Amino acid sequence: MRDFPLRTRVFITAVIVAGLLGVVSCVLHVWHGPDVFTHVCEIVALALLVFASETFSAALARSVATREGVSISVTMPIAMASVLILGPWGAPLVTAMVALEPRPTPWFKRFFNGGMNVLATFGAAWVYVWLHALLSHEPVAPFPGAVEFDPVTVLIPMLAATLVHETINGILMVTVLALAERVSPWRVWFGTMAESALPLFIYSIFGLMLAVVWSTISPLASVLVLAPLMVARWVFTMFSARQEAYESTIRSLIQAVETKDAYTRGHSERVSRASVLIGRSAGMREDRVSSLRYAGMLHDVGKLGVPTRILQKSGKLTDEEFDAIKMHPTRGREITKDLEFLGEAVEGILLHHERMDGRGYPNGLQGDEIPEFARILSVADAFDSMTTTRSYRGARSIEEALEELRRCKDTQFDANFVEALVAAVTREGWDVVDTTDQVTPSHGSPAMGSDDDDPTASTQLGLGLATPVDTAALDAFLTDVLSDSGNQTAKDSGGAS
Repeated sequence: MRDFPLRTRVFITAVIVAGLLGVVSCVLHVWHGPDVFTHVCEIVALALLVFASETFSAALARSVATREGVSISVTMPIAMASVLILGPWGAPLVTAMVALEPRPTPWFKRFFNGGMNVLATFGAAWVYVWLHALLSHEPVAPFPGAVEFDPVTVLIPMLAATLVHETINGILMVTVLALAERVSPWRVWFGTMAESALPLFIYSIFGLMLAVVWSTISPLASVLVLAPLMVARWVFTMFSARQEAYESTIRSLIQAVETKDAYTRGHSERVSRASVLIGRSAGMREDRVSSLRYAGMLHDVGKLGVPTRILQKSGKLTDEEFDAIKMHPTRGREITKDLEFLGEAVEGILLHHERMDGRGYPNGLQGDEIPEFARILSVADAFDSMTTTRSYRGARSIEEALEELRRCKDTQFDANFVEALVAAVTREGWDVVDTTDQVTPSHGSPAMGSDDDDPTASTQLGLGLATPVDTAALDAFLTDVLSDSGNQTAKDSGGAS
């Protein structure tokens, strides 16, 4: 929890405290209310269903290894059944059980989830009992008891209660994610949660079925209502397993690239991170940001098709060797084109070396002809190259790298995405990486194939890109190379043109 910003910690603590106060209040009302023994038995039985649901969910997560710990459980229908059967003083005690989930989750996440469920269930239950009383012309009953299906007095209040439950739960979840990730709540909602709202709403209707069967037949028979939900969850875990397979494929490809070109070790993850920063700062939807993350991780996968001797060559590249380097975006597209889950990331991989002035490769596109993903990757790629220490030169400072990107706006880089990166880095910071312990070259000269994305080094390294060269930056770069390699003249060492 210490890793979160202060306002995030304050919000999490507030929700936990509110949830605990709610639990204490519910316990007191149940203890001093009517039919204590009956209500306690129902609370315990439904709470055990919640615990069993969470236990089964944890077993699936461990066996299937769902992506980023994502799982699905039958807690929501049980929560709505509890609302109908136990009302606002009993139902929150049932849903508080999620805080005791058996998964290896940090304590504050457990209690935050518990507090969130208590608050959402409490609000939903009061809406249900008030609407039920209004439509049935009966007094408000905090402990509703047996449930008999009625389209007006039960179904309508239950649907309203579900809407309230989702709203409270959604607001709390969106808020904590927005605070933790430092992004707009609207972006979190529309990017990650909006698509699941309707399915969850429909999913919760099983709670009405569970409550009716529980009340009219028997609690044991009501468990059968959960069977279709178990099937649905099994389907979901199959989907999650496939997503994990995608992640494993990506990790394997990255490892292969970095084994072949040790100068770029860690480069893919950093470009992916910078790309995500740019996408979010530019207001991109979260589903596209997810694809952009993949694009950043795989942008250099085409280097698997470039001879290792060229990638690791010291000294100036020949025209033929640079042509081989320029084939890596095309190779990357060939490798990834059949991975349907990548979506528009594939075109970003292909075109991330295009330039705004049309002098890039492989297709010589310019301006808006270049897809957004490619323009973002281009900025992220160059930024990481400039801020990474290599064995033959030190890393540029964050300020120098950002200034260089700004200098190359509208010629090499998209101005909007450069400014988006500047805003994101200014707000969230960036760590300069030292990779000198990851590779030990035979001598101090640069590996040309690893720096073709550095806008300040391309011309002097003989990579054939007509980027305007800042004289002071060039002199500083050559001085670094001269001091590392022991050469005495810039002409002998730099291959400057």
